[in-house]
Amino acid sequence: MHRLRALSNELKAASDWLLGRRPPVNDAKTLADFIDAQAAFLVQKGIYEYSRARAGHYSKVLFKEQEFIGAVDKSRWLAYPIGLAMVGELVEGVLRPLAGGNGNRQRDALRDLILSVFDRYPVPEALDAGTWSEARVELARRLQLVGLHPPKRAFEIADPFVKAYFDLLPINESLRRSEFPTIHAYLKVTLCNVHDDLTKRMDGPSLVAALLGTGGGGQDALTA
Repeated sequence: MHRLRALSNELKAASDWLLGRRPPVNDAKTLADFIDAQAAFLVQKGIYEYSRARAGHYSKVLFKEQEFIGAVDKSRWLAYPIGLAMVGELVEGVLRPLAGGNGNRQRDALRDLILSVFDRYPVPEALDAGTWSEARVELARRLQLVGLHPPKRAFEIADPFVKAYFDLLPINESLRRSEFPTIHAYLKVTLCNVHDDLTKRMDGPSLVAALLGTGGGGQDALTA
């Protein structure tokens, strides 16, 4: 059922993109869905595309190996909170100038919204409950730090996260060691694209009002 729903969501998203029908981001629910989808895309695309490129002609064989499938599944779930942290920081930076004197309240509301997105997902089969709980704690810690510095430009946000993400790639370290800059560049470019998408689709005043008054909810973007 999860796979069918995920496929339906992916097909609808592709259709909306091709036809220019991407929905506006104008309330807490659509913001939560945006963060969920963008975080999942950010981390999963890097994992899958890098693994395929690194395997070359053997990628079709590799992606049929159960051991590798399990490694990819574990990687994407461990990376998902990192994606939430990066996209969450990006969203906070875009909205901070609109908050006026309510910056702290807005930041706290956004942090709660992002944690509610994390909480959409039960403990993944690829992980144990303790690991999933620790990932949530670390996500909350990272989101708490966002307000301690000025907003970063989109391409700067990945800098403190790239090593943690790179270490999760399901390819032997000796084979990927020299490709750290490539992965770093991928995160930078993708976050710039997320920034562009958000600023084109968002209704800033409505989002600020929603964050100061409501919470989250929405669809699953990572379940497949």
